[in-house]
Amino acid sequence: MIAAALIVTSPAASSRAAEPHRLALQISDDDPGKMRAVLDVAANVSRHYSGQGEDVEIVVVAFNGGLDMLLEDRSPVKERLLNFLKSMPNVSFIACGNTLETLAAKEDKRPPLIEGVSVTQVGVAALMDLAEKNWTIVRP
Repeated sequence: MIAAALIVTSPAASSRAAEPHRLALQISDDDPGKMRAVLDVAANVSRHYSGQGEDVEIVVVAFNGGLDMLLEDRSPVKERLLNFLKSMPNVSFIACGNTLETLAAKEDKRPPLIEGVSVTQVGVAALMDLAEKNWTIVRP
């Protein structure tokens, strides 16, 4: 009886282990300390799982004040973020299109994003979609 249970659950367990871990990090505050914390978490989680020989996908979703993290002309963590984009292909960055439009209206031009950052129309909806696909959502 026990052997049968192990045989039945074993394939499910091994297929789960083959799936990459998935983490979405939210940044919505214009606070350089929180921006650094998001990058720290991404680096630590990436190192943790790669050290165990496991894959992890990490996405940082920025909206509201947190969007400054991804802006070419004002990111307080620009150099570190550029290093992530060059050396950590498992970490990606997504900007909220609604926040970009709000800034464009206030500043009479759309602020430039750091090269390599993608855009989604609604940052919070992107986080919801990821959560519904079993991603872990964390706001450091």
